[in-house]
Amino acid sequence: MNNNDILRRIRYALDLRDSEVAAIFKHAGADIPESSVPGMVKKEDEEGFTECSDRELEMFLDGLIIDRRGKKENAAADPNLIKKADVANNMILKKLRIALDFKEADMLEMFRLGEFEISKSELSALFRNKNHKNYKECGDQLLKKFLNGITAHFRQK
Repeated sequence: MNNNDILRRIRYALDLRDSEVAAIFKHAGADIPESSVPGMVKKEDEEGFTECSDRELEMFLDGLIIDRRGKKENAAADPNLIKKADVANNMILKKLRIALDFKEADMLEMFRLGEFEISKSELSALFRNKNHKNYKECGDQLLKKFLNGITAHFRQK
């Protein structure tokens, strides 16, 4: 899955308008105009496609956390400090878990709604440190099932 596909799926699952997506980017300090959002949620073969970089996806997820949970009071706010974006599926899962305030049971339910059964130990392995012996990398299919689950959860209302 590419970054545009992930952004498109999250946008659809949470029923976000272009203006809301642009506002979420702004929360994280990214200046993505509303007019750029439609190109970022198009498929690669569609006219007007604009690639969503790793850094932009990471900033969207950080902005989503701020939008849903509020800004951390004691967070170091240095806009010139830009860390290297390493957008792994595990990081995407972790940031969505934080943004949506999901507990373990909620995560398991999202996977179940996405028609994928995962055990508690398998789930915890996805959130371990990369150097931990029980760390498990989150593959594209697993992330897709989770995104399908949050879509089913939020769009059924």
